Amino acid sequence: MPILRSIASAVPAHAVSQAALAELARFHFAPAFPDIDRYMVIFRNTRIETRYLAAPPAWFTQPHSFQESNSLYIEQATALGRQAITRCLANVGLDAEAIDHIIWISTTGLATPSPDALLIGRLGMRPTTRRTPIWGLGCAGGVAGLARASEYVRAFPHHRALLVAVELCSLTFQWDDRSRRNLVAASLFADGAAAVLVEGAELARPAQPALRVLATQSLLWPDTRSIMGWDIVNSGMQVVFSARIPALIQATMGNTIATFLAQHGLTKHDIRHWILHPGGARVIDAYREALGVTDDDLRHTADILRCYGNMSSATILFVLQAFLAEGAPAAGEYGILAVLGPGFSCELALVQGQ
Repeated sequence: MPILRSIASAVPAHAVSQAALAELARFHFAPAFPDIDRYMVIFRNTRIETRYLAAPPAWFTQPHSFQESNSLYIEQATALGRQAITRCLANVGLDAEAIDHIIWISTTGLATPSPDALLIGRLGMRPTTRRTPIWGLGCAGGVAGLARASEYVRAFPHHRALLVAVELCSLTFQWDDRSRRNLVAASLFADGAAAVLVEGAELARPAQPALRVLATQSLLWPDTRSIMGWDIVNSGMQVVFSARIPALIQATMGNTIATFLAQHGLTKHDIRHWILHPGGARVIDAYREALGVTDDDLRHTADILRCYGNMSSATILFVLQAFLAEGAPAAGEYGILAVLGPGFSCELALVQGQ
């Protein structure tokens, strides 16, 4: 059974209050919105207090080419990925050469070779380390990456897989797009990185509480491509972000999770822990309604949104880290990880304390 042994995160150096970012947005979007004050409530309604950005706020007051933004993505994503990996391995006293497979998740920049190839050398991993860079999963990437890491160590139970999710959402900001959807994105998205060590069942490890990954599931809803994603334009990646997302969650997530659990002989009442991606404040509200969960069940989800904003694929791993920081779940307790992403898609993982 795959074992989640360690998790760590990293954020860029530029911590900016939501109030300060709202003022930047007011200045930028005012020419397109004569009644801009009416729209600025969007920033307050996010329930975000702080976000971390890959560049200082002044950087966003000028237009940048896609080449310039992407070059900064490569530099910062590599640095943040390295920080997260180093912390993750230090937690359990392992060297980088202990890793057999690195899975790199990111959808906010482009690089060939991808940053994981650079990190293998810089961190001292074996040159024979397997690597799988995955692009295009968006917010769903954290749980999808955990699924791929778990599948790998099931096939190779004496191996270690390292999942690394790095997103620099701020660098995708489209200067010339003064639409309402871009204003909403500017109020919500942020930057961060997380690394998760997943080990196979045949590895010897110290006696310690652990989280087992029991099962995962991917789901793609038909005819929902326009709900979330990117439009690739001359200046880079333009956000696609539908207002229908909360309504879709309310309509679908209860049955989706119930069906997944039934395949494993469980019901919602068997789940002690809810580890959910905070797409936004309205998404959290929709989860509460669809799943019948409480504010206490969603406290880690809400706290990560408040302190970091939406960091796309890395966000669910920040929630998982906060959950585990309270102490691993008691032996036998079940938890659900759930995220939504482009497609429109859903990724689920069933976990259990060992």
